Amino acid sequence: MTPRELEVVRSVASGLSNDEIAARTFVSPFTVKTHANRAMTKVGARDRAQLVAFAFLAGIARDD
Repeated sequence: MTPRELEVVRSVASGLSNDEIAARTFVSPFTVKTHANRAMTKVGARDRAQLVAFAFLAGIARDD
C-alpha cells in the first residue's frame, strides 16, 4: 500500500467519512474514494467494513 492509501485506511478505520478525510488531506472526496478502493483491492476487502477489520487485524489502525 502507498503511504496515502495507508493514511486513508487509518482514517476510514477511525470512522471518518470520505468528505472528512478529504478535508483533512486536502484532496477531493473522489480521490479519497479512489485510494480506499485501491487499498480494498490490494487486501481483498469487498467493502469498507472488511477494510476496517483488516486494518485492525494487521495493526494498521489502533483502538485509542
